[in-house]
Amino acid sequence: QVQMQESGGGRVQVGGSLRLTCVVPGRTFVENAMGWIRQAPGKEREFVAGIDWTGSTTYYADSVKGRFTFSSTTIDNTRYLQMDSLEPDDTGTYYCVADPHIQRLRSGLADYWGQGTQVTVSS
Repeated sequence: QVQMQESGGGRVQVGGSLRLTCVVPGRTFVENAMGWIRQAPGKEREFVAGIDWTGSTTYYADSVKGRFTFSSTTIDNTRYLQMDSLEPDDTGTYYCVADPHIQRLRSGLADYWGQGTQVTVSS
């Protein structure tokens, strides 16, 4: 089974920044939407950011607009999530995800998941 590899999580104070990285092996998921979904303890999974399979449109959850930036480099199949102005509500496990349909990602669903990386924002 293909495994996406995430990194970059950690503990940061309110207002700080982190950059999450997701490495996708080979040309896997070339016709899939890709993005990030997070889950906080006791809460449902929540879409954070993602891009459709054409690479033409990037989507963000309202709660992160203006603070988070999704980007990717095709040459090495790496996806990034730059997170600035972090807030305690951003705490959770962040998963790199892929699915043929961006709308599924925006609903917190995906066919393919990474192992997750923990982000903790302390006040």
